[in-house]
Amino acid sequence: MKSNFSRILAALLALTMLSACSLLPEQIDETRDWSAQKLFNRAKESSGEGNFEEAIKYFEKLEARYPYGAYVQQAQLEVAYAHYKDNDPESALAALDRFIQLHPAHPHVDYAYYLKGMVNFIEDKGLLASLGGQDLSERDPRAAQEAFIAFRTLVERFPNSRYTEDARARMAYLVNALAAHELHVARYYLKRDAWLAAANRAKVIIEQHQTTPAAEEALAIMAQSYANLGLKDLSADALRVLKLNYPNSVWLSGGPKADKPWWKLW
Repeated sequence: MKSNFSRILAALLALTMLSACSLLPEQIDETRDWSAQKLFNRAKESSGEGNFEEAIKYFEKLEARYPYGAYVQQAQLEVAYAHYKDNDPESALAALDRFIQLHPAHPHVDYAYYLKGMVNFIEDKGLLASLGGQDLSERDPRAAQEAFIAFRTLVERFPNSRYTEDARARMAYLVNALAAHELHVARYYLKRDAWLAAANRAKVIIEQHQTTPAAEEALAIMAQSYANLGLKDLSADALRVLKLNYPNSVWLSGGPKADKPWWKLW
């Protein structure tokens, strides 16, 4: 009998302790009675102070509690920006793609495209700078390509957007960066006598980035590579275009029939 009483008493004490723990201040959500406006304002305040992790929590609570409220759409944009500033590009891009899909006619969808471009742009901002460092043939230029697509969509769909001018400038940078990447890879193959691969990468520059500085050397690589493949007509065509567009090109000092092969210059 005494043993049963002890067990019951122990159980009651355990329940009492659990109840007490559940009421500890750190377990109580202070925001449980907050309005959508208060959650939004507190999130913006946290974001303004650079506390992006806290801002994200408040924005996510707002969306969960008030999914059809007046603040939810703006909160979805703000949470994407907070992820971006918190160095979480994957979450930022996921939030932006979701916003664009859900609200294609939103008044601020132009900003969503701009921010999407910026997230990818920052991810690959070292593409040109890395020419003297990391081997770009080992890098994936996908972030630069995605940034360009987002900026191009912004420029084409919203020519009068406040973000369009900056987007155009970043597109010009990205075109040069992508062309430089292709040129670096073409050189990589050229030095290894991979003539077809070198010609194909140089051809991408001529087809997609012909107005960039990389186009001049790309034509020379095509001429040399085709010559080594025995494709005389294609080599001659590339050389003709090089002479026509760059009559003073340094690459015209040699050629497929010169004593010093071009690939020794790379």
